[in-house]
Amino acid sequence: MEASQIKRILEAALLSAREPLSVHDMKKMFELEFSGDALRKWLDELRSDWAEGPLELLQLASGWRFRTRAEYLPYLERINPERPPKYSRAVLETLAIIAYRQPVTRGDIEEIRGVAVNTNVIKTLEERGWIDVVGHRDTPGRPALFATTKQFLDDLGLRSVSELPPLEQISQTLELNHEPRPESQ
Repeated sequence: MEASQIKRILEAALLSAREPLSVHDMKKMFELEFSGDALRKWLDELRSDWAEGPLELLQLASGWRFRTRAEYLPYLERINPERPPKYSRAVLETLAIIAYRQPVTRGDIEEIRGVAVNTNVIKTLEERGWIDVVGHRDTPGRPALFATTKQFLDDLGLRSVSELPPLEQISQTLELNHEPRPESQ
């Protein structure tokens, strides 16, 4: 099988996949054996082939996927005006603490935030698939340790938590988005 045919098969699979595809899953499509390095080379070539197009090929935490480039999203939102869920400041602060300090317990989160963590905050993040219990601290009561998931990284377009923006940038964004609005007369 020629490299160009392999690339077309990979392209078709990636364009039709609903979720990111792992290197392991992509290798399953082929009868012949080749290295992960060879597959990554073809994926890099595909990424270059699409460099000028409306889609971009990204490597995420759980695999590879095509995504619409940001500059085209305003146009697509006009035909599919789906509104992303709005999260409270408590949910966003809790998520940031977990993302930047993981693994953490509920007590750690409460100590950092200075207030009790509402059960619904943790439940919201778990239902969204952004956090999960990854173990228990070896202290009395054996509290659950929370960490972010691959779904969290995938949703943010990241490969690992090391790609998160600096915490100071997040703090500034939160402050800008939550400044009190002047009341209308």
